[in-house]
Amino acid sequence: MGRMAARVDVIVRTKERPDFLERALADIAAQSMTSWRAVVVNDGGRPHEVEQVVADSSVSDKVHVVHIAPGEGGRCIAANTGVREADAPLVVLHDDDDLWHPEFLARTTSWLDAHPDSGAVSVPTEIVYEERRGSRWVEADRAPFWAGMSRISLAEMLVINRIVPISIVYRRSLHDEVGGYDESLDAVEDWEFYLRVLPRHPIGFIPGTTLAYWTQRPGVTGAAANSMFELSADHARDDAIVRDRALATWIATYGPGLPLYLAGIEKRVLERIAGVSPGNRGRSIVDVSVWRAVRRRLRRVLRGLRSRSTA
Repeated sequence: MGRMAARVDVIVRTKERPDFLERALADIAAQSMTSWRAVVVNDGGRPHEVEQVVADSSVSDKVHVVHIAPGEGGRCIAANTGVREADAPLVVLHDDDDLWHPEFLARTTSWLDAHPDSGAVSVPTEIVYEERRGSRWVEADRAPFWAGMSRISLAEMLVINRIVPISIVYRRSLHDEVGGYDESLDAVEDWEFYLRVLPRHPIGFIPGTTLAYWTQRPGVTGAAANSMFELSADHARDDAIVRDRALATWIATYGPGLPLYLAGIEKRVLERIAGVSPGNRGRSIVDVSVWRAVRRRLRRVLRGLRSRSTA
């Protein structure tokens, strides 16, 4: 008799961090909603180490392990490998060092059931700072991630990513619509994926109780490091790559007029900040009049675009 289909496939990316993997599996096992399956993707680590951690867990019968050969993986490849193994209608990435409130899966799956037009849902998240004490990582401090956020906005996501993988559950079918994670990137693959999803489907948000915990260990290097610190240069480079590709697509369709105009405004603002604009050398504070002028010009441009689109 085959196993019962799960509601959610939990994809756990891991590499040479058996203590974090052990904690992650215990965290998933503590969920009040039990209709899940975990897909552990070993991204080039020692296979026997991962297999042993899974075998020793209390939920080994609900865990499927996939191994990627050393040198053949990476964050995006590991995520796509897990997605290809997923057969549940809902998917979530649970990196091995992050954590959930016990009601995370229950609350998010119920919300998606009640909002069939939404492609995903995210939750309030806290950053948990950890430090090594003896043989254990323990909480040293915590802070809210985007305190006061009440919705997931495409306009805000264009500026900066406001979702971390541990905080979002999404429909597996989104990959059929927009494709997988972009394997040409070494970082920001989650943000780039959300930017493809949001124009097609809203991403919901459940306000209130913190349900996800994004752990960080500033200054730590090696296997225990966070990608946002260890891969900071990759994040900056890939952020620029994503923006340049989108800009190139716009220019290929509409020409360089609007981007060139906005770039000119940015240049003048930066010159005023740096105190190098004519007649204003040595000043480092931007006049309110500069910002007002920028807003007026942008409003005129946007009104013109709206008029063209409705003509």
